[in-house]
Amino acid sequence: MKRGNGLNYIQDMRDLIGTNLLMTVGCGVIIEHNNQILLQHRKNYDVWGIPGGVMEPGETFESAAQRERFEETGLTVSQLSLFGLYSGKEGYASYEN
Repeated sequence: MKRGNGLNYIQDMRDLIGTNLLMTVGCGVIIEHNNQILLQHRKNYDVWGIPGGVMEPGETFESAAQRERFEETGLTVSQLSLFGLYSGKEGYASYEN
């Protein structure tokens, strides 16, 4: 299913499964400069956090992180290094359907 100018995996899955649990994999990017970390304000939840989002089918962790970083900040970063993997209760996030 295509929507707009590309695939929207999450919406396509929602159309198929409704409000049932949808597990996704996400990534975030910590951008540090002069001992400061870039945060973004997420208006839909009124919270501050690091840039990031959900992986798309076929992406690697690194390509997803680079895509999300550019989509949300417009910044280019030459080198990424892994800062952690989170799962279980500590890594769980719930979003509206």
